[in-house]
Order: sequence, then C-alpha cells, then structure tokens
Amino acid sequence: MNTAIILAAGRGTRLGGDTPKQFLPLGEEPLISRTVRVFQNSPVIDDIVLVTNAAYLSFCREALGAFSKVSAIVEGGAERYDSVMAGLRACPDADYVYIHDGARPFVTNEILENLAAALEEGPAAIAGVPAKDTVKLVNAEGTVTATPPRASCRLVQTPQAFDAELIRRAYAIVRKKSLAGITDDAMVMEAAGLAEVRIVPGDERNIKITTKADLEYARFLVERGIA
Repeated sequence: MNTAIILAAGRGTRLGGDTPKQFLPLGEEPLISRTVRVFQNSPVIDDIVLVTNAAYLSFCREALGAFSKVSAIVEGGAERYDSVMAGLRACPDADYVYIHDGARPFVTNEILENLAAALEEGPAAIAGVPAKDTVKLVNAEGTVTATPPRASCRLVQTPQAFDAELIRRAYAIVRKKSLAGITDDAMVMEAAGLAEVRIVPGDERNIKITTKADLEYARFLVERGIA
C-alpha cells in the first residue's frame, strides 16, 4: 500500500492575504486540487491522506470529493512535523508513504516513479535537483564560513518517500530529543540514523508556492500550458 500524505495545513504567511496559498485559484481550480490530481492519476499511489487546518476541512471535503483515492482528510498541527504525524496516524495500513507539500502543484508522475524505484533499493528516498548557483554557508552575523562543492549540492523537493514503519520510528526517536530546526522528513530520518536517504531526480518546475512571485510564475506556467 503506497499512501500519499499531502500537507495543506500551512497558513501561508509569507505570501500575505487571508487565504492560505494552497487554496488560492490556479487556473480553473484551487491549487490544492491540482496537486492532489497528480497523485489521483498516478499508478504508483494507492490512496491519499490530506492534512489541512480546521478552518478548511469543509472546503477540502467539497473541493476534493471527486478524487476516489482520498481516503481521509484530517486536521493538522501548528508545525509541519505535527501535520506529518497526523497524516501518519491516518494511514496505519500503509507500507510506504510519499509525503508531499500541498503547495507544490507541479509534481510529476515521473518523480513518483523515480521514488518508487529507489524504494526497491532502500527504505528512504527524496527528490532533488542540482544547485545551479554557488552555495555559501554563513554564520549568525552573515559571514561566509564555507563553500561546499556545487557538484555535491542538491535543492531538495517533495515528495519524500519512506518505509512507513521506519519513518514512524524515526519521528518517535527524534521527537524525544527535539524537532527544532527540522525542515523536512529526510532530516528526521538522518537524525534518527535508521537508514541512508537516497536522492532521485526531481523537476525544476516542481516549485513550492511560497511568495507572490512564485504564485505569479505558477499562473504563468498554467496559462501557457507549460506545466
């Protein structure tokens, strides 16, 4: 059983406005509907759990009612990791989970297939693209402390896919310490030390809608039929 856990509980404060980004229109439908459709149509995915905030539970049930793979729409938490754990609780029978940001509407089935292939070799896989720019590490004062080799740098995306039982164990281990500073699920697996995380090719169009410029670019892609 391959379950997609789609996270749509964010408040979208960096974008501004009263409506979280994942519920804004993108083309002729809400952004979240476009995201869910990819998983609905993918032969890799068996069912879908959507995690959202309490104020949008009814909205999501109405907007996503036509998607037969959506088995649960549940309330998330204050932090991303709270929402992930809510999603994990909602799919106790999953063998593998594909955890995805609801605000990434341009995920592709090819990415899902790449992740599925990687899971045949190991229990943890994430999508990413090579860094085009030079990456600098800085300290709190904004001073450069190191420049990692660009060839070794990847810009990480979602979905991130895991053996379901292993990612549950990883969250249990790390939660006993601290989840402060955790920004993705791969970091949880890395911190728990339960498995190596493989990286597979993502897609440069698989952007996360975070700012107004991101949303404008996404609408441009849709209007031009590019994505």
